[in-house]
Amino acid sequence: MSSRQNVAPNDLSAFWMPFTSNRQFKKAPRMLVGAKDMHYTTSDGRQVLDGTAGLWCVNAGHCRPRIAQAIGEQAAEMDYAPAFQMGHPKAFELANALVGIAPEGMNHVLYTNSGSESVETALKVALAYHRVKGDGSRFRLIGRERGYHGVNFGGISVGGIVSNRKMFGTLLTGVDHLPHTHTPGKNQYTRGEREEGANLADELERIVTLHDASTIAAVIVEPVAGSTGVLIPPKGYLQKLRDITKKHGILLIFDEVITGFGRLGTPFAADYFGVIPDMIVTAKGLTNGTIPMGAVLVTSEIHDAFMQGPEHMIEFFHGYTYSGNPVASAAGLATLEVYKEEGLLTKGGGEIGKYWEDALHSLKGLPHVIDIRNLGLVGAVELEPIAGQPTKRAFSAFVKAFEAGILIRTTGDIIAMSPPLIVEKSHIDTLIGTLSTILKGLE
Repeated sequence: MSSRQNVAPNDLSAFWMPFTSNRQFKKAPRMLVGAKDMHYTTSDGRQVLDGTAGLWCVNAGHCRPRIAQAIGEQAAEMDYAPAFQMGHPKAFELANALVGIAPEGMNHVLYTNSGSESVETALKVALAYHRVKGDGSRFRLIGRERGYHGVNFGGISVGGIVSNRKMFGTLLTGVDHLPHTHTPGKNQYTRGEREEGANLADELERIVTLHDASTIAAVIVEPVAGSTGVLIPPKGYLQKLRDITKKHGILLIFDEVITGFGRLGTPFAADYFGVIPDMIVTAKGLTNGTIPMGAVLVTSEIHDAFMQGPEHMIEFFHGYTYSGNPVASAAGLATLEVYKEEGLLTKGGGEIGKYWEDALHSLKGLPHVIDIRNLGLVGAVELEPIAGQPTKRAFSAFVKAFEAGILIRTTGDIIAMSPPLIVEKSHIDTLIGTLSTILKGLE
């Protein structure tokens, strides 16, 4: 008998947890054992209100019967089908459904297994697109400071969160970064988009002048930067980026892993801002967090550029073993059906979105609160850091919140929240009311 079989179920040492203070967690574990709709159940039987949609992904609420049923039925009928040179109906049905809700012109879908893989895929498509167009000198990729694009090498190269980059060497070469859109000391407590700051997009012209447009393949940004602390773009900023990239023949990629599938009260952030990029990167809400899956939406212009040469030849040498996995595809189809039937993709743009905004901004004036930001059904409360102990104040709030029965997320000294789109006013009252009590008691 292997010694591994003798490891007790409550032995926590084997799992090296991601983005976690492992030593702290394993001294006082926060274990979730069940979930339903807006709540998690903890190992000690408490109900915890989910203020973060899991990890920005459970947009339709937890354990929805239609999605669970679709997963079970597909797993029993056909668990796996090869993704290379073979197909199965649901992958095509889901692609059609995605195109049906995507911004106009986004007519083709590449499947991945996560947001990180979606980013890598989009970056590779961008480089290969220019190559097949006979413009192979375009190799540079432009990201943005404080941007988060997953944890693979391409993503952390174009990303701009220092702690995610500093330990991993030189990363990809030929990468540059736009400045972020956060301006501390200005525009605090703005509701939605602020009026000034669109000129920050003009920095792309400086980068173009530095490197020459003929070397730049793509610009990738999050329409709303989520993981860095909910940074809302100024009015007109994204349109300026679109205008500059078009002017210079540069592809524009929107990373909508967080903002996709109703987070801003529209199917995609591209719809909310009225700016159509060349590619949209998705994951998370695509399957309501049930099965790992991501997708990259691309325009016909990009897709058709690859459809050249002999028909028997592979057009794009890229993909994953689980691209368009049957069970994930079934989960995606069921998820989109739930979104449609319950109007979840647009709910955040209505009355509940305004209620959310008002509730968030009611926290203004509480101890240590220095800014509040919101758009759609996402929001952030920024706290003044403890001198010499960055992140400690927000992490303390996170632990106290869990103990008090709400789940929030922290990044640095910023509390970020993004409740499932099924949220009701009573849930918002509980979430913000509990958080208010916690903030009043923070040191």
